Order: sequence, then structure tokens, then C-alpha cells
Amino acid sequence: MSKDRRTAIVVGVLFIVATTAGLIGRVVLLEPILKGADILAKVAANQNQVAAGALFGLVGFFACPCIAIALYPVLRRHSEGLALGSVGLRIIEGVLYSIGAIAVLSMVTLARGLVDGGAPASSYLDASGALLMAVRSWAGIAGTLAFYPAGLMYYLVFFRSRLIPRWLSGWGIVAVAMGFSASVLVVFQLISPMTAPQIVLNLPIFLQEMVLAGWLIVKGFSPSALASLEVSK
Repeated sequence: MSKDRRTAIVVGVLFIVATTAGLIGRVVLLEPILKGADILAKVAANQNQVAAGALFGLVGFFACPCIAIALYPVLRRHSEGLALGSVGLRIIEGVLYSIGAIAVLSMVTLARGLVDGGAPASSYLDASGALLMAVRSWAGIAGTLAFYPAGLMYYLVFFRSRLIPRWLSGWGIVAVAMGFSASVLVVFQLISPMTAPQIVLNLPIFLQEMVLAGWLIVKGFSPSALASLEVSK
């Protein structure tokens, strides 16, 4: 198995890890608890689930920059600037997402203080919990604002180099534009996070990344495109 074929498989697996770990952590474990009223009390009653959700999130967040890092040796042959830019932005993305996960883990610490105190949440604890939730939310939004330009960079390289089929890289370009627009709308409070408009605008990139992951694992990069990159070196 060639080095480029191994790279394709690793990248495909990383796409799946980043997506599935993030979904398990956020949607399955955290969202049922970190929404609605009395969040701090719900965290206090479900500390292990919240901690597990944050840890799943961290696994996904660490996988995010690893995707661009693994792709870099292949993409740099066509455009070193775009390949390097995607690495930098996805590292920033992972850091921002991790800040959100740390805020969630801090909620667990705050909730333990509530339990140890044996008293209802004070206004100070409520305010601290609300602040940590705001940090989590805005760190996540800022992370998406780093992710989508990074994705655009490597999808542009894919499109130009034909390392993957153009219908797949073109789909990625359109999908990241839709997702980026959703994040901008959230920033300006034109839509709310995790509501139907944001989910619909992000659905194409979720589907595209899963199709891309499967393609890279099963098919890998185009041999003819790799050969042309070698010739042009």
C-alpha cells in the first residue's frame, strides 16, 4: 500500500471520528441536559454524562486539525499556501472547540460545589453557570467560523487537482458556503443556534464529509491526479 493510499484511509477515518465523536458528545449526551431551565441542577444530577459528553467532544475536536495535518503532504504538492492555511485554521478551530468543552467540564465542577453545599443554587452560581454556557456557545460558533474557510481551502485544492471527483469537491465548496452563512446568521442573531435553519444549512456539509470519508477509505485519491502532481513537481 502506497503512502498516499494510507493517507487517504487515515483522513477518511479522521472525518468519521471527528463527526461521530462530536455528535455523540453534543447531541446524544449534552444537549438533553444543557438546555432549558435549571441547567446547573441538571448538570449536578448528571455529572458523569456531562463529563463523558465533554470528553467525546474533545476526541472529535482533536481529530479536526489532524484531518488538515494529514492532508497537508498531499495537498501541498498542488498549493502549499492553501494547504498550510487549512492546517492553521483547523488548529484554531480545534482550540476554540476545546475551550467550549473546558467550559462544560467547568460546569461539572460548579455543579459539584452545588451538591457539596447541599443548598439551592445561589444567584452567583446561576450567573457563573450562565457565563460558562455563553463561553461554550460562542467558542463553538467561533470554531465554525474557522472551520468553514479551512474546508473551502482544501476543497478548492481538491477541485483544481481532481484528487477526488469534482462533483464531490464541488459539493464541498457549496456546503461550506452554506454552513458559513449559517454561522454568520447566528453571530448577528438572525437565527438561533441549533434551530432548524442552522441545522438545514449545515446538513449538506455533514453528508458531504461522510460521503468523502467513505470515498477516501474505499477509493483513495485519484492515481492520475497524483501522477500529474508528481510530474509537475
